[in-house]
Formats: sequence, structure tokens, C-alpha cells
Amino acid sequence: MQITFTEDQELLRKTIRDFTDSEIRPIARKIDEEEKIPRELIQKIAGMGMFGTYFPEKYGGGGFGEIGYCIAQEEVSRACGSTATMIGAHQSIGTNAIFIGGSEELKQKYLPSLCSGERLAAFCLTEAQAGSDSFNLKTSAAKKNGKWIINGEKLWITNGEIADVFSVFARTEKGITGFVIEKNFPGVSVGPNEKKLGIKGSVTNTISFDNVEVPEENMIGTDGRGFLIAMNTLDAGRLTVGACSLGAAKEMLELSVQYANQRIQFDQPIAKFQGIQFMISDMTSKIYAMESMLYRAADKYEKGLDISQDAAIVKLYCSEAVSEVADTALQIHGGMGFSRELPIERVYRDARILRIFEGTSEIQKLIISRKTIKNNGKWKLDG
Repeated sequence: MQITFTEDQELLRKTIRDFTDSEIRPIARKIDEEEKIPRELIQKIAGMGMFGTYFPEKYGGGGFGEIGYCIAQEEVSRACGSTATMIGAHQSIGTNAIFIGGSEELKQKYLPSLCSGERLAAFCLTEAQAGSDSFNLKTSAAKKNGKWIINGEKLWITNGEIADVFSVFARTEKGITGFVIEKNFPGVSVGPNEKKLGIKGSVTNTISFDNVEVPEENMIGTDGRGFLIAMNTLDAGRLTVGACSLGAAKEMLELSVQYANQRIQFDQPIAKFQGIQFMISDMTSKIYAMESMLYRAADKYEKGLDISQDAAIVKLYCSEAVSEVADTALQIHGGMGFSRELPIERVYRDARILRIFEGTSEIQKLIISRKTIKNNGKWKLDG
């Protein structure tokens, strides 16, 4: 179980933090207000190798594994939730579905360009009647003349507008099956960008498939086994949510302590008041728990162990905790926290989605409780 970081991992953290501070943080407010991530920034992120941090070097990735990837996402999330969401949707679910379930030929076909950032990916699972009930897919895939014909519509697809490649899950005669569909395939259409409360710079779209012809070799895994691939992919995605939550929470803590030391009321810094100290204590304790459970689960994932319950715990606790930390940070900042002049207001809005996507908090509770009940309530640290 990893409890400390290696020199390479610490160097990765410093590298990503320096890049974030120089390239992302200065324009984070602009990204939120203009509701888009500049193409120039996406190209710089690609140049840093940040679209393939997790994946093996043989596919053009950074080879840093899940722990390294979580470190990177944590650092980006300190500055901009929208940018972290864009990277996460591409890497931990859009591309990772191909890595988890695809044949070696499919990986060689797509992973190098996805790891380099030459192409971006999105993950297409959610539908109008298949949100929390993700098994209830209506998008169909039928075999005809040696190709798969895909029809249906996917909702709330992160990166929809900017993605070049979609990992799509559809229903065949044998069950749910995954496919890689390129945006330029005839019959693929992308709806307008959704207007959202937070992570405004991360584009979200409806993707429609009208008799889209997909080569047989673009199937992810085998026919009828796609649901398992999708769920395994979401396990990794839930660790990403934990990393994003942790990064935002750490940022809010630092900003709150700095403000509390500077803000003078009743002739002394508000950091001297016990009420503020208790708030800071609560924030610090939540961050300790978030960091501990996130990297323990990431370590298990790298070892190839089952993390379905771990990932659900990480996603549930961290996404709930960051909302509480953001709320406390806003309270410490008072009226200034409510103003768009400071980043607190933006993080407060951005944090709210973390309790919804990659499975709502309520779905995580179902996953956790079912496994606990199956194990007769017995708990072991190693699962």
C-alpha cells in the first residue's frame, strides 16, 4: 500500500504544478466566463504529454500509472475544474475504455494518437433513460454486410464537441457492446453545448448516431461484454473524481488560511478566532481522509486488484467532502467569497457536479452497501 511518493512522482507533481500555475491558472476565470478551453491551451497540454500520463510508454503514454495520473489531475484541479474535467473525460474514460477492453490491434490503432493529444476522446454511455440505470441502453448496434450499424442518441457527453473519437456502448442481440466511433464517420452529429451551472469551460453535448457504419475491428472487446468494460472504466473514472476533488479542496484550504491571516476584524486576524480555527480544522481533516483513501485505492488499481468498492468509496466521500470544503471556504471569505473577483465562487459551482457524474452519490452508496452485505459486514483493509 503506497503511503509516500517516489522521486519521479514528486517531480511529476512539480512539473504539472509549474505548468498549471503558468498556463492554466492565469486564464481559469476566462475559461469559465467564455465557456471554452482555448485550443492553444489544449495544444500546450498535449505538448506536455498530459493526455497520456496514465498509459504505458509502448502506446505513447507517460507510463506514470494511476498514481501519477491522479497526481496530475490533482494539480490541474487546483486551478481549473473545467480543464481537469476535459483531461479526465479524454483519458480516464474515453481512452481508457479502449485500453481496458480493446484488442491489441485496436489499441495500436488509436492509443498513440490519443496519448499524444493529436486526437481527443469522449465516453458515450448515458442516454435519456439510461443515467443511473446505465444498463437500460436503447442505442442499437446491428450487423450488416460485415459492419456494425449504430443508431441512437447519447446525452451529457463531456468533450462531445472537441472529441475526435468516441467510446460508444450500444445494445446488440447478445447484450451491451462497446465500439470506437470516429466523429467523421457519416451519420455522427453533435448537438449544441449545454449551458451549465459549473465547469462551464468543459463542453457537454448530445451525440447522435444515424445508421453509422462501424468496422468490425472497432469493437471494444467481444460482443455482449461491453457493460463490464464500461463499469471497469468508470471505476478508474471515479478515482479521477477523487483526485479532482482533492486538488480543489487543497486549493480552497490554502486560500482560506491565507485570507484568514490577512483579514482583520476586531483588531486581529480572523485566524485568531476559534470559530475560524475550527473551520480550518474540519477542512484539513477532510483533506487528510481524501488523500489517504484516493492514493490507497490508486495503489490497489495499479496492482490489478478489484477496486469497485474502493472506487465508490473514494468517489462518494471525496465528492461530498469537496463541496463541504468549498462551502466552508466561501464562509471564511464572507462577502468576498461570494464575489466573482475571487476563485472561491467558481470552485463552489464547479464542485457541485462531482457528486453527480461518474455515478451519483446515491449510486455509490448502493455499490458500497451491496458488497458490504455480500461480505456479511466483514471489512479488511486490503479488500
